[in-house]
Amino acid sequence: MVKNTGRPGYLQIADDLRQQVADGRLAPGDALPSIAQLREHYGVSAGVVKAAISVLRTEGLVVGQQGKGVFVRDQAAVETPATSPGEDSALMKQLAEVLTAVRDLGERVARLEQSVFAGRQQARQPDK
Repeated sequence: MVKNTGRPGYLQIADDLRQQVADGRLAPGDALPSIAQLREHYGVSAGVVKAAISVLRTEGLVVGQQGKGVFVRDQAAVETPATSPGEDSALMKQLAEVLTAVRDLGERVARLEQSVFAGRQQARQPDK
C-alpha cells in the first residue's frame, strides 16, 4: 500500500519492487505481477504503476516483452560496453553525479508535495 508520506507513490512502488529483487523475492527472469495486480496491491491507478515500472526500466532492473509482461533482468547477462580504465572512472563519476541530482530533485519534489498537501489539509479544517 502506498503511504501518504509526501514521496510520490510511483517511487514508493519502485522502491518496494527494487527491494523485492534485492532480497530475492523476485529473481532474475521472474515476471513482475501484472499492472492490474500491482494496482490492486498498492491501491493506486494503473498510471502510477506504469510510472514505477518505467523507473525500473530506466534503471535497467527490468525489461518488458511485448505481449508477455515485464521481467526482472539478469544483471550478470547485461553487457557493458568496453571502455578504457580512465573512461570507466569518468563515466562512473558522471553517473554518480546524475544519480545524486535525481535523488535531490526527488526529495525536493516530495517536500513540495508534502507542503502543498499539508496546506490543503489545514485549509479543510474548520476554525475552532
